Order: sequence, then structure tokens, then C-alpha cells
Amino acid sequence: MADSATPVDPQRESSPSSHAGLQSVQNRAARPETVIIVGGGIGGMAAALALSGLGMSVTLLEQSAEIGEIGAGIQLGPNAFAALDALCVGENARKRAVFTERLVMMDAVDGSEVATFPVGERFRERFGNPYAVIHRADIHKSIHEAVVASPHIRFVTSSRVIDAVDEGGRVCVTDSNGQRYTGDAAIGCDGVKSLIRERLVGDAARVSGHVVYRAVVPVEDMPADLRWNAPAVWAGPDCHLVHYPLRGAQQFNLVVTFHSRETETWGVREGSKDEVLSYFTGIGARPRQLLDRPTSWKRWSTADRDPVESWGDGRLTLLGDAAHPMLQYLAQGACMAIEDAVTLREAVIHCGFDLPAAFRLYQKSRITRTARVVLSAREMGRVYHAKGVERLVRNSLWQGRDPERFYDALEWLYGWRAENCLAV
Repeated sequence: MADSATPVDPQRESSPSSHAGLQSVQNRAARPETVIIVGGGIGGMAAALALSGLGMSVTLLEQSAEIGEIGAGIQLGPNAFAALDALCVGENARKRAVFTERLVMMDAVDGSEVATFPVGERFRERFGNPYAVIHRADIHKSIHEAVVASPHIRFVTSSRVIDAVDEGGRVCVTDSNGQRYTGDAAIGCDGVKSLIRERLVGDAARVSGHVVYRAVVPVEDMPADLRWNAPAVWAGPDCHLVHYPLRGAQQFNLVVTFHSRETETWGVREGSKDEVLSYFTGIGARPRQLLDRPTSWKRWSTADRDPVESWGDGRLTLLGDAAHPMLQYLAQGACMAIEDAVTLREAVIHCGFDLPAAFRLYQKSRITRTARVVLSAREMGRVYHAKGVERLVRNSLWQGRDPERFYDALEWLYGWRAENCLAV
């Protein structure tokens, strides 16, 4: 298989949701339902787009001064494209994505290939969509372009929400500026440190002790023999590295993860190259050369939360990382948030705009699936970071696996569709 990083366009047209009632809903006059969305990230934008498409009036509160995304690359599985297509923004994302040829795991200790799974034509035929990588800002922009065209969405920036109360028939949201916003419902899309989750669930974060460093480097700074058109994982003892192309393969996303020696506090700060190097002494020269490429790093001390049986109450609910924060090992955080938004829309339609009923159905439809992803991501981190005999067992189990077995194992994840997303 070629190691070129040239994008491969599957030439697939996007298609809107096939829900039988959606077109008739869109053709109705604007409804009186008003929804407040807290958080303008990928999940918040997707939720705003989904609900405004039903004629609902959306007020989106974002604590930053500008609507936008920071960070580096993310991966988009077929389930994400199915959800983006249901929101009619799949082509926006496809224009900015790099379509990968394969997923590959390498042993970072001895440099051997553990497993390669093709994600080309057979994969797209199986799941109806490609596997791609994209810069986080580009996927956000792909949704944002459609959002700004909606007459039903109002943006309020520099609005840090400090309280949200279900007053029975209405919801009141207050920000740190003293502004009060009222609506028929509110959705917390305010990320891993969600204020709305604190009000609804009040559970503690589970700090993993795993630290992630992320950077983006120009293609010319990547080792020529590692410019693969693939998300590549170099699995090492208590650590791993990931690289894949971005933005027409003119950049490469680099991610390194390790088990910290420190007592970690959940958060982000500037990184230290010396710290990174100190954790990767046990890996081979080929992957280790990647650590010299970035000129700056961002350091994330990661956390998730244990899955819960309920994340909503009455006219308040959660979406995306606020509902099910997860570790990065399955590359599904953004994918799950976009799925959430589509499922919430379908629930609103199914329940005839009875928002408390729709929120209950949405939650019922998402709890088990997202919990499975959260728990699977934890286990995948253990697999990546195997050492000693466990590393040898991992390698032996994955080597020689037929692609169809890989596809079968991921049917539950990648086979998601908008038309059957509700638990009814």
C-alpha cells in the first residue's frame, strides 16, 4: 500500500435525513419553541443546526469572545459522516477532510507492524461512508457555515453561564454578566467541565493520569518515510504516538500520550519537550524521531467520567462531552456529539415537539451507546499501552486479522444511522 499522503476523495454525495416527517416540519411556520444552548463547540453548533432546522428559535451562549475551535486534528468515522449528512453539512466537511487509506498500528518498541486495516472501497461499501481526518477548526467551520445561514439562531459571545434552572414550564439561564435568558428548554453543550452537568448530575471527574501532547507540523518537517495517508498508532509501554495528515496533506497532526509520574489535575497548559522525551526512552528510533518535530506543544491532562443512567431532568439535558466525556483512544468524542444532535432532533420530531418527552427519548436512545464508547475507550488505552508479556499477547492477537473481522467488530460503532437512531 502506498505511503503517500495525497487525499483520496470517495466522490460521495451527501444526503439529508430520510425521516418521513422532517420535510413537512420544515415547511411549517416557525414554532414558538425556544431553546437555549450553552456552549458553541462542535456539539453546540450541531445541536443549534439540528433544532433550528425544525423552525425552533435557538439562543447559543458561548463563553469565549468569538465562536471558534482550537486544537489540532480529529478523526471522523463513518458514523460521523452519517450524522453530518443528516444535518446536510457532510459535503462541507468532505471538502476539508483527508480521506485515509488504512488504519495502522505499529509496535513502538521493535518497529514491527502489528495490524493494518484498509478503509478504502470495501470499507465504504460496508458502512456507507469513508474514514477521514480533519483539523478540529475545519469541522467546526463546516457546521458553522450552515449555522450562520439560519435565521433562527442568535449568538451571544462572552457569556459564561453560572446557573440554569428548570422553573416548570420554562427554563432560566443566567450568565456571569447578570444576563438572564429564558426558553422552553436548555441544553448543556459546555464540554468536559460542564456547569450544566454540575447542576444536573454533580459527579466528580475521573482524572486518568494519562497526559496528551498535541502539535501540528508542516509536511516538510515530517520524516519522509512516515508521511502516510493513514492514522498511525505507535504503541509503546505506558505510552503511544499518533500521526496523520491534515489540510490537503500539507500538515501532519502529532499526538503523544503517556502515563504521568505526577499527580495530575485535569486541564491544559503549555508543554515541555524535555518532559515528552523523558517518557519515551523505551521506544525505537523510528517513532522517536517524531518527538523532535514540533516547535511547540500543548499539554492536556485527561479525564473522563463514569457513565450515568440519567443526564437530564425535565427541560434540561446534556449533549456531547458534557453528557459523556471520554478518553481519546477511540477517536469518537466529536463523532458522538454530532450523533447526539441528530438523535435529539429526531426525538423532538417523534414526540411532536413535547420537549421534556423528547429529552427523555433522546437520553434513552443515547445512554447505552455512549457508555459503551466511554468504557471501550478506556480499554483501548490499556491495549495501546501494553507492556511485557501483555504487549506480546496483544501483537499476536491482532496480527493477520482479516479486514472483514475488523469491520464486523466495529459494526456497532460505525453502523450508526439517523433513520434508526431512536430507541423506539
